[in-house]
Amino acid sequence: MEMIKESYKPEDTFEIGKELGNKALAGQVYTLIGDLGVGKTVFTQGFAAGLEIDDYVNSPTFTIIQEYEDGRLPLYHFDVYRIGDVSEMDELGYEDYFYGDGVCLVEWADLVREVIPPEAIRIEIEKDLDKGFDYRRIRILQP
Repeated sequence: MEMIKESYKPEDTFEIGKELGNKALAGQVYTLIGDLGVGKTVFTQGFAAGLEIDDYVNSPTFTIIQEYEDGRLPLYHFDVYRIGDVSEMDELGYEDYFYGDGVCLVEWADLVREVIPPEAIRIEIEKDLDKGFDYRRIRILQP
């Protein structure tokens, strides 16, 4: 199943993330694909709000995994941009997160596609400057 959402400002991106977070279930893995500056963090903040997480959510680039436990489900936010080799995911114990009781959101997931479960929900965020500086096309692919 494929769904396309359009965002014309960061608040729209936040709301789209929140809508998906509201529907998220334990054990789901979401992959978040998009260039630098497309709004992955804003989307993730909305996703966390949909999970009723009150903590401030930012990009975990230097820690790779950020854990948020205080919502209706735990959120495990991965940013694998700095991972040099997919084997580093084993060292992080990714399977405990992917197959646990929370929800995983993996930024830059294409860099570790070998370990992404086939049932993961793929979210692609793209700019289209012809439609405006803040415009984003958000494509949601569910197997």
